[in-house]
Amino acid sequence: MKLNLVQAQVGVRWVKLGIRTFFRQPLALAGLFFMFMAAMTVASQIPIVGVALAMTLLPAATLGLMSATLEANRGRFPMPAMLLAGFRAGRPKARAMFILGGLYAMGFLAAMGVSWLVDGGAFASIYLGGAAPTREMMLEPDFQAAMWTFIGLHLPLSLLFWHAPALVYWHELSPAKSLFFSLVACLRNFWAFAVFAIMWLAVLVFSVACVTAVGALLGNPGLVGDILFPVLLIMAAMFFTSLYFTFQDCFDPGAGTAAR
Repeated sequence: MKLNLVQAQVGVRWVKLGIRTFFRQPLALAGLFFMFMAAMTVASQIPIVGVALAMTLLPAATLGLMSATLEANRGRFPMPAMLLAGFRAGRPKARAMFILGGLYAMGFLAAMGVSWLVDGGAFASIYLGGAAPTREMMLEPDFQAAMWTFIGLHLPLSLLFWHAPALVYWHELSPAKSLFFSLVACLRNFWAFAVFAIMWLAVLVFSVACVTAVGALLGNPGLVGDILFPVLLIMAAMFFTSLYFTFQDCFDPGAGTAAR
């Protein structure tokens, strides 16, 4: 395994590849993403342990979407079983995926717990779906402080786990090494990831503007809400499709991962 350093403009390429690959198999990739979301939602509803269970499954589920992206990029139809790729690759890799999931769940809950201490749980309740947000609540200084506290703690956690499941699966690294090299890859290629984030933000703003314009032209503002939610879900599916390409360019291909 070799870590690659890429230019900032590669971040644009990652976004383009994600969108292009999604449209190669839109029904399959959108369907897998919706299954992923449904599984996470159902798991999170289990009393007491739901959120921890959902977060434990997240790294493996993300790996499943990356595997599906590879299949789609090769012109094949990704089947639902791809979501379980991390657990179907043998006991050592399945164990490593569970370890990664447990570590991610602990990190997520720790970040959420710190935010709870800041505002008494208002932000956590909204983020986890236990309460409906109100304008007054979101403007509260304590709420905003809790939100930025969570973001500040969750960002390094995300960088640690960005490539980790793929490194475990395709390069057979241990969970500890995969976390280390994931963080190093993200930091060494900081500008490419910054461009990647800015490009997806631009796509988001453009899509919302287009939906809003359509509603205004049709004289039906209520249509915006009806259209916007599925559009955002499709965009999220495209984003997850693009994740594979960030991994592919940051590391030399492992067994069976070349997708150019």
